[in-house]
Formats: sequence, C-alpha cells, structure tokens
Amino acid sequence: MAMVLKSMAASPGNLTLVRQPTHHLVDLSNRVSNLGFSFKGDEKWKRKHRVKVRAIVEVDVEGLKRRSSVSLEGTLGLDMVSEGELMVKGFRGLRKTKLVCTVGPACSSLEDLEKMALGGMNVARLNMCHGTREWHRDVIRKIKKLNEEQGFAVSVMIDTEGSQIHVVDHGEPSSVKVEEDSIWLFTAERFEGTRPLTVQASYPGFSEGIEVGDELVIDGGMSSFVVIEKIGNDLNCKCIDAGLFLPGAKFSSRRDGKLVKRNYKLPTLSTKDWADINFGIAEEVDFFALSFVNHADSVKDLKNYLSGKSTKPIKVLAKIESLESLHNLEEIVKASDGIMVARGDLGVEIPLEQIPTVQEGIIRICRQQNKPVIVASQLLESMVEYPTPTRAEVADISEAVRQYADALMLSGESAIGSFGQKALAVLDMTSSRMESWSRKENRQSLLNHHKLGASLPECITEQICNCAVEMANNLGVDAIFVYTKHGHMASLLSRNRPDPPIFAFTDDENTRMALNLQWGVVPLLVDLSDEAESNISKSVDLMKSKGLINKGDVVLVISDVAPTRTTPMALQSIQVKSII
Repeated sequence: MAMVLKSMAASPGNLTLVRQPTHHLVDLSNRVSNLGFSFKGDEKWKRKHRVKVRAIVEVDVEGLKRRSSVSLEGTLGLDMVSEGELMVKGFRGLRKTKLVCTVGPACSSLEDLEKMALGGMNVARLNMCHGTREWHRDVIRKIKKLNEEQGFAVSVMIDTEGSQIHVVDHGEPSSVKVEEDSIWLFTAERFEGTRPLTVQASYPGFSEGIEVGDELVIDGGMSSFVVIEKIGNDLNCKCIDAGLFLPGAKFSSRRDGKLVKRNYKLPTLSTKDWADINFGIAEEVDFFALSFVNHADSVKDLKNYLSGKSTKPIKVLAKIESLESLHNLEEIVKASDGIMVARGDLGVEIPLEQIPTVQEGIIRICRQQNKPVIVASQLLESMVEYPTPTRAEVADISEAVRQYADALMLSGESAIGSFGQKALAVLDMTSSRMESWSRKENRQSLLNHHKLGASLPECITEQICNCAVEMANNLGVDAIFVYTKHGHMASLLSRNRPDPPIFAFTDDENTRMALNLQWGVVPLLVDLSDEAESNISKSVDLMKSKGLINKGDVVLVISDVAPTRTTPMALQSIQVKSII
C-alpha cells in the first residue's frame, strides 16, 4: 500500500501522513498488515504525568465481524431527517453545510416548525429583538416537543438584542412598503399601536449627531431616507429609495457618502440582554449568539457567567458586524465557541465591495481556530416577498458553500416571509449541489494547519484527526465514524472538510446538539462503554439493523479510549473497516 506513517523526532506531537505519488484508491479486497507507531521523546512530560501515550493505525479489510457478546439493545439516536436522507441518498448524498432558520410569526406554529425541521433546519434561531419571552418560551417548547416525539434533533439558539440604539419600528407585525417621496416621522416618543408613516426609535437620543441633509439607510439598504427637518429629537425624513421597512429595523446615517460615527459607549450586553440570557439558561437552549461584539472580553464575561449559572454547557457565538470587531477578530474567534458573519450590519460599516473577501477571511480564520462559522444576512432577501430567488442570491449561497462555511442562516426569509419553506429548500438544494460539484471537481480546500494543541495529548489528537481525514480521502471510504464524549475529535475532523460524512457517536445530549453547527458532522446519541471495539461493533450493528449501512461499505473509524484500570494507556486509534 502506497502509504507511509512518519513520526517526527523533533516534535513528538507532529504525526504526518505522507502519501506516495498515486491517485488510485487502495484496493481494500486484499489483506493489509497492521501499521503501528508510538510517540517517542518528551520523556520528561510523560514521566511527570505518568501517562503512556500510544497511537495505533490499523487497516482491517477482513471486515467488522459480529461479536456474539454484542446485543442490539439500545437505540440509535439518529435524527429522522438524516436517517431518511441516508436511506435514499446514501453516505455521499448527505448535505454537509448546516442550515439555521430564524423563527418568527411566519413559522412559529407546531405544524410550520415541523415542516422546517423536515426541510433540513438544523438550528432554530430566536431573535430577542422581537417578541415577548412568553412567545419565545412557547416556540422553544414546541421545538423540544418535536425533538422528543417526532425524532428530530433541532438545536435552539438565542440571539441577544445588544445595546442597540439605532433601531426603529413601525409597529406592524410584518414588512411595510415604503413609497418614494413619502414623508415619515422618526420619533423616540412612546405610544401604543401604530401611526401612519411613523416609526419609533429604541433610544431617546437616537438622532444625536444627525443633521438635516444626512441620509438614513434602513437595514443596510432595504430603503433610504434623507433628513429634511429636525424637531427636537425627532426627524422628518423623505424616502429617496423605495423599498421595504421590516419590524425592528436597524438604521445607519451617512453624510457625503460616509458613515456618521456615533460613540455612545454602551455595554455589549444590556440589562434586557442579561434577563434574556437568564431566560435562555432556564429554557436550556444550546447556543447564545452575542450581538455587537467588539472585544473578546464581552465573550469571556458571558462564558464565565454561564459557567457559574448554567448546569448545561451552552455555547457562545460572537456576531461580527462592525469595523471594530474586524480589528479584534482573531482574539474574538479564539474566545468564542463560534462566529456569525452578520453581513447586513457589517456592510454598513465597511465598503460593500469588501464583503466577499472579508467573509472568506473570517471563514478561514475560524477553520484555523477550529470554530464553526455561520454566514448570515440577506442570503435570500428577495424571498421575503417573492417565491423564487434571484440568480445572484443563488450564486452568493454557492460561494459561501465553496468557502466551506459551516452553516448558512435565514433571517427575515423564514421569520416573516411568505415563502420560508421554499427559501429553506433553496438553501438545501443549492448547498447540496455545490458540495457535489466540489467533490467531482476535486476542489478540496487545503487548510494551512494552524497548530491548536499545547500539551502532548492535544497535539496527538489533532494530528490523528488530520491524518485520518487524509486517509479517508485517499482511500475513498464511504464514511468516517468517530466516538466522542465532548465532540472535540469530531470538530477536528470537520475542520479538515473531508469528502465522506462524519458520524459522531456520543452519549452526551449536549454534545449532540452542539455538533449541529459543525460542517459535515451527523451526531448520533448512543450508549457508549469504555471498550472501543464494543462501541464500534454495537453502533455498526444498530446501523445495519436499520438498513443504513450495507455489506461492502468501507468506514474509517477513529476512537479515543481514556485510561482505565483494565486499559492503563490513553489509546487513540484509526481503523478502516469493511462491512461484511
């Protein structure tokens, strides 16, 4: 077999897989002898921690033999959508890009949520800018009911409002069309209900620094106004670009084509945000998306708060939506559990033509740091009003998939649009087609591996996963199986964007839900033991019993066995199994 495993003496954790020059798949019909290697060097570290670390790579093409001691007791916790797609499309037909949908009035019923879940929604996003906590609580419990009773595995994300001073609301439950030359009043006055051509601002001093002649841009360009009169804190404005006015719209002001900077020095998290966070903790959500993050300290503060308040490990994502956040990007990514590229607000802060390259740069940094990244805002904006997308929108989605973003997100398209399910279908279809094309064209995105691990075990795990993906691609296996407690090895595999899908077997429900944002990872909830071979046999038998894996399928298996009384070594292994 044209494959060499090499251990670098200069760096004990640096295990690399060297491929001989061949582009042919290895013939797995012949017996291949086992290849083993052990890490040498760094004896001082190993003596200090009294741990023996050994890595084994085993290629076993005789197949996974059924053991009589293994029973089919227990269940295979695979969500019904992935199970159905696997039955119909096979391993390579599974979509790898994850889909996030914002839940709003247009899709909040139990029936609509079920349709969204069936359509491929991996994560449901709740925007705390809109709706009451009682409304959000009702949605969360509906989603959990669907998960429990219908076999879905949809995660829940709460998106904090942030200390937003540049928000205006016309009071209507859905979008309002703005006609050119119409005159609108922007006011901080509090009133109930709605008034014709009047919008309320969320902050009394919203008009500070704004002058007559300035341009107000709504939601990054959905519509635009020019200030014709300033009366106290209120603004009379004339529409110069007709368009849509969404509920709770954000606005920015420009003067002579340049953004008017207004520094109010408000905290990232407002008093309301902390109340919303406590609400999310009580409802046991899976993710918090933190708005208007400009510094890593905001993320660290929230994570520290959660560690003391929540018994559930809730992930914290940082939204990149300002020029200042770009200046501190690497520190923010490092502190966060993931990133959301909020292109709408970001497009107001930086020139529009820079958005594509900035987006690609953020995705690259997130992959290097092994953090999932969501591309959000205006993916299918036209589908808020129309049943079909523009061709440019489809191209935009394809580019995000080509850049290997972990997830794509719908905002108003699903929350208030008339065609949310169709928009979700467009995301599903376009991302699946782009992934298929990339595989056929062999357009594997090479990652300049950024070393993450500091300790020897961390380095070993990282290199094991890097090599496993290269082996999986070279051998052309059907799937990758990984057994993981906290999802770390699954995320390291995902980081490398392998050709075959990654099936992550875990016995932790929180890990399962967190992996819903990881590219190419299909999380399964199963009972795991300390015996690696028992776990492998049991999970394969369960999949065979459901008809999800067939004779002749070849899977690459990565397992991580912690030291026990019977197994005093920390053992990580890569095995290639042919199903018989």
